[in-house]
Amino acid sequence: MELVNRIGATHPPAVVDLGCGSGELTSTLSKRWPDANVVGVDNDDSMLAAAESITTDRVSFSKGDIAVWAPPSPVDVIVSNAALQWVPGHLSQLPRLVEHLNPDGWLAVQVPGNLDAPHHQAIRQVRARPQWTEQFGDLAERTHSSYPAEVYLSLLSDLGMELTVDAWETTYVHILQGENPVLEWVKGTGLRPVLSRLTPDQQIEFCDDLAPLLRKAYGSRPWGTPFPFRRVFVVAHKR
Repeated sequence: MELVNRIGATHPPAVVDLGCGSGELTSTLSKRWPDANVVGVDNDDSMLAAAESITTDRVSFSKGDIAVWAPPSPVDVIVSNAALQWVPGHLSQLPRLVEHLNPDGWLAVQVPGNLDAPHHQAIRQVRARPQWTEQFGDLAERTHSSYPAEVYLSLLSDLGMELTVDAWETTYVHILQGENPVLEWVKGTGLRPVLSRLTPDQQIEFCDDLAPLLRKAYGSRPWGTPFPFRRVFVVAHKR
């Protein structure tokens, strides 16, 4: 919502959600712009299957890879929320995405900015242990990437093309509940490429190795476990 609220489009005919996942954000975009045709794009079949229930005459979904995605004709708004960080060299994608915008079009991107947070450090620490070397020896040190807000600001501003760029960062402190809630959180985010390489039994073993490190890094309180999460935002307007 913080990202989309900075988009100044009023009546865009064509809106695209890149890396739409199961479609929850895609649905909110159709409510923001009731007259728009909204398309969600993702490369995960299970996510697209979950999004089928959201499909309407103005909201549709298609399979596609952000790294090579191109619309059949220019669009008015491109949103990518917590997806571009998975695309290798995603900075190089931004100029191409701007080119796919109509005049007066908007590009809005959010990526996590917490790759040095304690939970990522803990995952890398466990992954480097001898018993896991065989599974992860060829896994890149960082399976996804992001940059400070000023990097996105500079890159897009240097494009010219009468772009107006707004870039900022926000650190949310989520209050998580449960016995080891940070572990449950990362199972759906940073741990996904790790767990995908393991058998079900190995997944349990890896999480058992990781759990005490996360408990130590994120102490629980009677009211929950505070979990700081920094995010980077950029909105570009093609005037």
